[in-house]
Amino acid sequence: MILVFGGTTEGRKAVKTLEEAGNPYYYSTRSSEQEVPLLHGQRLTGAMETEKIAAFCRSHDIRLIVDAAHPFAEQLHLNLLSAASEVGASLIRFDRIYPPHTDDIAWCKDYDEAMARLEQQGISRLLCLTGVQTIHRLRPFWEQHECWFRILDREESLRLARKNAFPEDHLAYYEHDDTAALLQQLRPQAILTKESGITGGFCEKVEAARNAGIPVFVIERPAYPPRPALSPLSTLPPPQKPVLVDGEHGLRRAVEQLLPDFYPLKSGLTTGTCATAAALAATVRLVTGEKPSEVIVTLPNGEHIPVPVGYGDDYAFAIKDAGDDPDVTNGLEIRASASDEGEDKSSKNTHIMIEAGEGIGRFTLPGFDYPAGEAAINRVPREMIIHNISTLNTGHSLLPPLRSPLKITLSVPKGEETARKTFNPRLGIEGGISIIGVSGIVKPFSEEAFIESIRKCMKVAVASLSETEDPQERRVVINSGGKSERFVRSLYPTLPRQAFVEYGNYIGETLRMARELGVSRLTLGVMIGKAVKLAAGHLDTHSRRVVMDRLFVARLLTEAGCEADLSHLTLARELWTLVPADRLQALADVIIAHCREHCQPLFPNGQLTILLIAEDGRIFS
Repeated sequence: MILVFGGTTEGRKAVKTLEEAGNPYYYSTRSSEQEVPLLHGQRLTGAMETEKIAAFCRSHDIRLIVDAAHPFAEQLHLNLLSAASEVGASLIRFDRIYPPHTDDIAWCKDYDEAMARLEQQGISRLLCLTGVQTIHRLRPFWEQHECWFRILDREESLRLARKNAFPEDHLAYYEHDDTAALLQQLRPQAILTKESGITGGFCEKVEAARNAGIPVFVIERPAYPPRPALSPLSTLPPPQKPVLVDGEHGLRRAVEQLLPDFYPLKSGLTTGTCATAAALAATVRLVTGEKPSEVIVTLPNGEHIPVPVGYGDDYAFAIKDAGDDPDVTNGLEIRASASDEGEDKSSKNTHIMIEAGEGIGRFTLPGFDYPAGEAAINRVPREMIIHNISTLNTGHSLLPPLRSPLKITLSVPKGEETARKTFNPRLGIEGGISIIGVSGIVKPFSEEAFIESIRKCMKVAVASLSETEDPQERRVVINSGGKSERFVRSLYPTLPRQAFVEYGNYIGETLRMARELGVSRLTLGVMIGKAVKLAAGHLDTHSRRVVMDRLFVARLLTEAGCEADLSHLTLARELWTLVPADRLQALADVIIAHCREHCQPLFPNGQLTILLIAEDGRIFS
């Protein structure tokens, strides 16, 4: 069982991530004010000291604690460390993402240093954005100078301000994104805030002050793990080392590692993340000679995850890990070599060139991030590689910026033969696999990867038809698979291969894509097994979500004026032999009409043709 301590944005993210498992867990907050939708989690409220946390863990078989509390909640962090150590539970610290320190901000270790520096700078009008809990800590300053505190508009906050005898006429109540307006109204000489991270609104506060030309003083976030001196119980054993994450992807992967049975399926890494890790490791070796066993990759959402890497003679590599998502690229070695081109040594700007070697395909058709002839390395992976190398975030330290052009060459042994088992040939990507990935993480549901493949195919289909001279020929044909496509292709012999797109089970998703991409003419080819499910309103026809409804099939037969014994019907395709031949068109008309009823609303402005395909290739429309 898992116990989460939240009450923060990170707490909400933890809930969202854990809910994906469908298993029970506990979510604890100090008060009941945070509203969090819990389907599988159980809510706990009230403060919990170390002994109470440990007792709860023992009585509820807690094997993993997730600390998603505020970064300045030092005592709670220590209590959780101590309790986890006492009961032998694993601990994950779900921290925030913090922007880098900049020289135009006055960084202060604590409140005493902040007050001293404010005094030194002659600040006598101060706006404090540090929260109501810090009023007592800043008392020596606000008793001598004019200060305002912005607090939440709730009774508990006002009560605490009154308890500390802070003048109520100098309280400003928080409203969303009101920092700039508040600065204009109060015109302070400086603001004081905490290093609360991106989700704590730190960037917005700093930006508003910068725009107003107002100095910013910041209390640095406490070190983690917190100082042992805060421990109320000196006899506790030393706390075990927590796992640090700063985003939902890292949290899920940490839970999968520490509590393998919690998620039914394991997540994986995109080829883009693996290529980034390999490129980062190759660059670190080039610059320092070091060969770390893992590197920290910054994902597109800003969070950081560790990725294991290895090395060859002149390259680094990461192994593609698809988790439990069915992916033919799983286990492939994604390689990267880094070389200093030796040009423009005096330049202060790093120029990173990304090239493709063995096993990576090339685009031959329009519709992708890059034109035909370019390597099949999509935009997001390229951006990930450039960003990660530019900061050289190895998880240990930030290395000096590169001062000369750098060439990264990616390659994938066995990439070309693996690509033949993917959508790449149909997409017009030749010579190998693609380096792809939008989030950097593969959720362990095959539909996510499959739907993304459908989207790529749809874009290529639209692009391949854009140059067609006859508008009547600009048609996209969607089919459930290769068999149905072979039959339908004979109806549209002049359409290019790329105009035929496989939807698998995701009819609804594919129709929405067609609408979003502006397709005007669409043909939907469907075989009877999926057709009877679609006719019943199931836009996702996967067998794990819906099975054939024999009663609904009987209703279809009645509407078509057909008579057939369905008592032994197990597969819908048996209808082709059970129904008299002279009534098959009538049955097809009824099925198609019901299918159109559910499909047309998703494709309201286009011409939709629905074809029902028999096992022998006959097509009913």
